[in-house]
Amino acid sequence: MSRGSGEVAEGSPRTADTPADARAALAAARRPADLFPTDDAEAARVYRRLARLLHPDAATATERPAAQDEFARLNALWQRRTDATRPTLTTRRHTYSLGATRATGDLAVLREATYEQDGTRHHALLKIPRAVTDNDLMEREAEALSRLARRGEPRHRGYAPRLLESFRHRDPDTGVERRVNALVPLDGFRTLTEVRAAHPDGLDPRDAAWMWRRLLVALGWAHRAGRVHGAVLPDHLLIHPEKHGLVLVDWCYSTPVGAGEHVPALVERHRDSYPPEVTGRRPATEATDIHLASRTMGALMGERTPKPMRAFLRGCTLPAEARRPHDAWRLLAELDALLDRLYGPRTFRPFTMPEPARHQ
Repeated sequence: MSRGSGEVAEGSPRTADTPADARAALAAARRPADLFPTDDAEAARVYRRLARLLHPDAATATERPAAQDEFARLNALWQRRTDATRPTLTTRRHTYSLGATRATGDLAVLREATYEQDGTRHHALLKIPRAVTDNDLMEREAEALSRLARRGEPRHRGYAPRLLESFRHRDPDTGVERRVNALVPLDGFRTLTEVRAAHPDGLDPRDAAWMWRRLLVALGWAHRAGRVHGAVLPDHLLIHPEKHGLVLVDWCYSTPVGAGEHVPALVERHRDSYPPEVTGRRPATEATDIHLASRTMGALMGERTPKPMRAFLRGCTLPAEARRPHDAWRLLAELDALLDRLYGPRTFRPFTMPEPARHQ
């Protein structure tokens, strides 16, 4: 009897009771619809049943390689089925299947997404402005990241996110058009806001030292490529605890070096951290970033900051922009000399962070 009669065919995924039945159903499937029904709840039940029957842990040692291939194919078909039911954004280059919201910032929502290219599924992070009035800031970020990729020294490329593309998306229901930046995701990174929360009594200056050094490298690299970041704040600084990596994110507030432009917007809750040229809407320079970076690092260490470091930080946060350091590379050399006097030759210090809270 045909399936059209309403009777379930023997050996279909919904009646698979043995690994042999499950393998036969998987081998016959060429697309997700061949394996999973249209009803979402029923499809999930079918996937769980097949996953249980085909899991490599249930296979013998000799069968395990083939079982791993089958399990991977099952998951690939399930992922395709899942992606097909998600909302999508289509550009000239890719079709992005939207996933969960990773974070909500001052200007934008960060949505996880996937896209296929050359038969391979890739991950992306879509930065979508919360208000259309911030489209210009998204464009500013895209311009900055593109310039850093073109003009920045390649060996320091990892200090900023990588832009996949920037595009306009019109909401089909409201007609509202937003500028969206598609970025390569950063996995395993934590913000300095999280680091500070994990060390409420102040971070050990010896741990802050590697973050500070990498931040000055990031700023020196960006400034030589012709860009002032304009918002070197704890939320915009990501560190990788195990690898001692650092990435400076959120380039929406950036300005060209030497253009005489002011920072286009500020993060209101951090108003007291900004130098006078930002709050006074005067031109931003390299010294603007150095001031912000110094305030961020000083706050991270808090009361644990040694007296010589406090003096160093005061020189970097003078009210007069012209009196502050402008060259991040030269400042890095001065910081290294200070660290050597305080702690001797540099040694690697493992750094860990508590696991982030998981929300149900």
